[in-house]
Amino acid sequence: MVRTLIFLLSLACLLQALAGCNSSPDKRTLQYLNTQGFGNRYSGNAEEENWLAIGDQLSIADSYNTDLDNITVTVDIDGTVVLPELGAVRVAGLTRTGVEALLMEKYSPYYDRLDIKVKITTRNKKYYVFGETSTQGEVDFPGDLTLFQAVTRAGPKDETANLGRVRLIRADPKDPFVQTYDLGDMISHGYSTFNVQVQENDIIYVPPSMMAEIGYFLDTLFFPVKQVLTGLASAIFSLSFFTGTGNFANSSGIF
Repeated sequence: MVRTLIFLLSLACLLQALAGCNSSPDKRTLQYLNTQGFGNRYSGNAEEENWLAIGDQLSIADSYNTDLDNITVTVDIDGTVVLPELGAVRVAGLTRTGVEALLMEKYSPYYDRLDIKVKITTRNKKYYVFGETSTQGEVDFPGDLTLFQAVTRAGPKDETANLGRVRLIRADPKDPFVQTYDLGDMISHGYSTFNVQVQENDIIYVPPSMMAEIGYFLDTLFFPVKQVLTGLASAIFSLSFFTGTGNFANSSGIF
């Protein structure tokens, strides 16, 4: 009896250890896990100083050299742009100042005088909206955007949106930021304390109201019944159509 108990305990410990080993990611999996920020290859704060993301446009001007003036290129998927004399130059992740310094350095062997100025046209900086809104998913980030503006632009649903529990999420693998804000208080009393600034890659979630949650729960609960009733109604309609007992069949004079 004692030996059997010891054997069972040992087997349980072994199974638990194996389960623990299987749940932990292997070395190959760890190579692909996100360990930095939102997971983008390039990142920055565009509102402090704009930076180049893949898909953004880079415009170059030079008052001294006409062949470097009025050049507009798009950052390719590998983070580079193709420029005269230089070919492919990696610019993704660089700020406006950084790109100007890089091009001044690279073009200095080709020109005696340089006055390179660059402009970044943002095309691939986003934030995200989900929940009880008309617009959901990826939204272009314009900068200087407050939470109230972002939710208003997304079109919160009058019957179901709970503006008193709007959630702002800044995803991070180590230190995520999740905060709930009462935008309804701003509408009711004018207090703008919770009208915080939205940043690129922020996730905004507008939850359903309590009544909407109850409605969604009941809809999910009775979904199988609704499916059966819908199928039954469809079968009855089809039967009445083909047997000539329905109004459509009689009125058409088919049978």
